[in-house]
Amino acid sequence: MLFPCTVLSLLFSAQGPECSCCLRRGRSVLSGSLGDLEGGPSLSFHPTSCHPVPQQHPQAHVDIYEKQLMPFGLVRFGVAPDHPEVKVGLSGPGGWGLVRMRRAGRLPGWMKGLHALCAYSTQFPSWGHRVARVVQMWVPGAASPSNPSHSRGTWQNVINTFTQTARSGRCAFWGNVEVGRDVTVPELREAYHAVVLSYGAEDHRALDIPGEELPGVCSARAFVGWYNGLPENQELKPDLSCDTAVILGQGNVALDVARILLTPPEHLEKTDITKAALGVLRQSRVKTVWLVGRRGPLQVAFTIKELREMIQLPGTRPILDPADFLGLQDRLKEVPRPRKRLMELLLRTAMEKPGPEEAARQALAPRAWGLRFFRSPQQVLPSPDGRRAAGVRLAVTRLEGVGEATRAVPTGAMEDLPCGLVLSSVGYKSRPIDPSVPFDSKLGVIPNVEGRVTDVPGLYCSGWVKRGPTGVIATTMTDSFLTGQTLLQDLKAGLLPSGPRPGSTAIQALLSSRGLGPDAEVLGGVQPVSFSDWEKLDAEEVARGQGTGKPREKLVDPQEMLCLLGH
Repeated sequence: MLFPCTVLSLLFSAQGPECSCCLRRGRSVLSGSLGDLEGGPSLSFHPTSCHPVPQQHPQAHVDIYEKQLMPFGLVRFGVAPDHPEVKVGLSGPGGWGLVRMRRAGRLPGWMKGLHALCAYSTQFPSWGHRVARVVQMWVPGAASPSNPSHSRGTWQNVINTFTQTARSGRCAFWGNVEVGRDVTVPELREAYHAVVLSYGAEDHRALDIPGEELPGVCSARAFVGWYNGLPENQELKPDLSCDTAVILGQGNVALDVARILLTPPEHLEKTDITKAALGVLRQSRVKTVWLVGRRGPLQVAFTIKELREMIQLPGTRPILDPADFLGLQDRLKEVPRPRKRLMELLLRTAMEKPGPEEAARQALAPRAWGLRFFRSPQQVLPSPDGRRAAGVRLAVTRLEGVGEATRAVPTGAMEDLPCGLVLSSVGYKSRPIDPSVPFDSKLGVIPNVEGRVTDVPGLYCSGWVKRGPTGVIATTMTDSFLTGQTLLQDLKAGLLPSGPRPGSTAIQALLSSRGLGPDAEVLGGVQPVSFSDWEKLDAEEVARGQGTGKPREKLVDPQEMLCLLGH
């Protein structure tokens, strides 16, 4: 799922002229010697690969410019509130447990906030790690899993890791700065030696079917942002007064949304879900959630962990049609082991009779969830008065082709699925961030060669905005590292601008001047939020949460946050 943009700006001054590099992610910018930051699942560097870089550039400086007033992107806005271990539980000898970090965003990388590394980041997960990976390439002494004096062979958690990095004397965080509005990419390029756009895919793919605009229809990405406290989604106010919800999509984000809709509210009371979202969920009348996919069980996009959580969700029972799984057992020999384990769990759930204890539990379950395969949405059906969604018309499909070429084709049959809430979770897409940056609207990527933006020297990209919204966190780690190495190669080859660059000094002056003219879009100038400012907001959130036994009560109103900071 995913979000704003972050920019990473880098300044180098080692045995020669100061060099600055700006990487943009989401709506924020990180300024320093060199780095790559990305939104969504695009910005990640493997710690063991980053350690040598600081030795090459001991005078690197990094500035992070973030759209949101707070850091951590996907970790804060994309990870489900009932998954605190994802935010904290990163472990592994000398490595990092990003395996458990989720996209949401891919939203999202799903999170909005990092607007530029001079990198644009949109998706929700692993923001702290992505930023930290970039900074660690350029800032010696930053915490790193490969640095025993800091990590002891273990990642303690995402937020703490980024916090240590952000407190470095050569790294600065500036939130509340939206690249493309408050500062342009050309202005960043003028101030820094390099800019990396790594802003992921902050938009959702539209269904492009009749009725999509009806009240009662929204994207899963917006729904996740709503219950996780993303400021731009706080006006969503979903109507949960219906009995049945339909989620179009069968990925991890879809399962996250289904799980939150069906989880007993008392199980969410001690999480960091927003107060407003918890209040709405307490009043929810949703009892059944259908997850609809165009293809079959073998093509589902969710993983075994998320499926197991749904199967074991208190107070719910699964609804699976055994006919959808006929012949599947014979095909499992052809699939990789992770997919095979997932299919075996689906088969057991659909085909095997539950034991006495599980059967009794399911018989008493007041809520249910189900997977509808071989169905493609054709229309959102309106209520009799035409004022809101009342169902989804589905085309029955069959599969043609094999392997990666398998596609769903309509059979000609149709069926209507009644519901009062429709959530679209069919993928993400990147947006152009600045008129000066080339963008392929059809593919939804920035044209590039190995991360070098086409025809724009000194400008780079990484992650989903580089290659499209595909792949998992490991894919993003590799991709981000490759872009970082490309930038390093260009630096060593003398392809980046030479001579000193003003870096954040110029950008801060520019931001201060914004809003002073009669046609100003932001009156009074842009008011950047520093990392120490964020720590004050963090303390306020934790204090508010203590009264109700929550880890924190998230602040969701930017104006309230600025008021608390005296801005």
